[in-house]
Parts: sequence; C-alpha cells; structure tokens
Amino acid sequence: MAKKEKEVEKDEKPVEKQAKKPAAKKGKEVSAEKAEKVIPVAETPGVSDADKKGKTGADDLSVEQKLTNLYRLQTMLSEIDKIKTLRGELPLEVQDLEDEVAGLQTRIQNFQLDTKDIDTSIGQQRIKITDSNALINKYKEQLDNVRNNREFDSLSKEIEFQGLEVELAEKRIREFTVESKAISEEIVKSKALLGERQIDLKSKKEELDEIISETKIQEEQLREKAKQLETTIEPRLLAAFKRIRKSARNGLAVVYIQRDACGGCFNKIPPQRQLDIKLRKKIIVCEHCGRIMIDPQLAGIE
Repeated sequence: MAKKEKEVEKDEKPVEKQAKKPAAKKGKEVSAEKAEKVIPVAETPGVSDADKKGKTGADDLSVEQKLTNLYRLQTMLSEIDKIKTLRGELPLEVQDLEDEVAGLQTRIQNFQLDTKDIDTSIGQQRIKITDSNALINKYKEQLDNVRNNREFDSLSKEIEFQGLEVELAEKRIREFTVESKAISEEIVKSKALLGERQIDLKSKKEELDEIISETKIQEEQLREKAKQLETTIEPRLLAAFKRIRKSARNGLAVVYIQRDACGGCFNKIPPQRQLDIKLRKKIIVCEHCGRIMIDPQLAGIE
C-alpha cells in the first residue's frame, strides 16, 4: 500500500508542473498584446518631423546656406539704402519747409488777433474820451450855478480830472496806433516770406515726388523679397544681423574678406581665422567690429 501511494504522488507532481506551464505562457501572451497596442511617436497624427526634432526649416539649413541667405538679405537692404540716398536731404528739407510754413501761418494769425485786440482797445479809449468830454461840458454848465466856493472847487477838480482822462486816453490811442502799425508791417513781411516758402515747398515736394515715383516700385519689390528671405533665416541669427546692421555706420552687417582684412573695419584677419571662414563650418564674426564675415567666393567675388 505504501508503495502504491508513493507512485500516485510521483504521478501527480508532473501533472501539476504541466498545469503551471500554460499559465506562464498566457502571461507572456498578455504582455505581447499590450505591446502591440502602444502607438509609436512617429505614427502619432499631427506631429511632423520638424516638431519631433524641435527645429524649424531655417535651423535645418547648413551654415553655408545661412551665410548665403544673410548676404543676399544684406545686398537687398543695401539697395534700399541706395534708393534712400538718392532722395538725399530732400525729405528733411520738405519737412523743415512745412514746419516753417505752419509757423508763419500761425504767426500771421496771432498778429491778426493782436490787431483786432488793439482796434478794440482804441475803440474803448475813444468811448472814454467821449464820456469825459460830456462830463466836462456838464460840469462847466454847473459852474454857472454854483452857490459857494466849495462847489466851485469841487467842479473844477472834476473838470481837471476828466481832462486828464482825455489826455491819457489820447496817449494810449497813439501808443496803440504805433503798435498796430508795427504789427501790420510784420504781417506784410510774414505774408511775403510765407509766399516764398510756399513756392519753395511746392518745388521741393514736386522734386521729391518725382524721385519717389521713379524708385517706389523698385523699393517695394526689394522690401517684399527681403521679407520673404527673412523667413528662411532663424530668428536669433536674424535678430543679431539687424542689431549689427543698426550699429554699423554704412549699414553692412555681412562683409567678405578683402586683402586679408575685414571688409567692414579693414583690420587684418589671422590666417587660421581666414581658413575657418573659407571652410564655412560655422558663423564667424570680426573680433574688432563684430560684423559677420564670409568667404569672397560665397559673395560671388573671385
């Protein structure tokens, strides 16, 4: 009996092992199913290759292409500067003449207002003279009917006072008249000068409009091309370019090597640095003026 029980136990152990093995396989199958349900990042809709890399199209360009685009942009902006130079000082002269004309017109208006005020003041003084003369005549008539010396003295003083008022009013009228005459002369001079300035302004405006009309289309085309080209340059590089161009006297932010020197400040460039510029592996700026330097061949100069 004991032998039979041992044989039964031996037979049961393999059965248990066999039952456990399928369970382990099921676990592997479940993990495999989960792995199949994971969507790769590359297959996620709405995500472009540029978004995965975290770069824009301008960042994908090589250094040589970036330098070429910068030099092309520099060339276009220089052409716009030349167009502005053709206009010369005309815009400023027109602005100055417009300001002078406006100033003269305001001055004439103020003179005219002063003249009106003076005429009003003269009128008031004449009214005072009329009133004072009327009082003098009244007081003189009363002198014939005075009863005592006190009334006589009082009326005499009033007549004297009104006489002084008349003299004062006449003096002010003379002063106002002289002032009005001087203002009238200034108005005549200002009007003559205004006429001359208006003729000059008309002439300068016509000259400026003629130059603008000749170069307007060309300038607009260059500006449009420059805007399109700016989209191909990464923002940081474009901002640096504009900053250098703004600080440079001649407006050149990108220059090429001329006779082993910087084309902007004309300081000598070491041979090793010249070699680095010719290799076009990185953007190099001048140690002295900060301008971006390129190889003459890249600028189309042999």
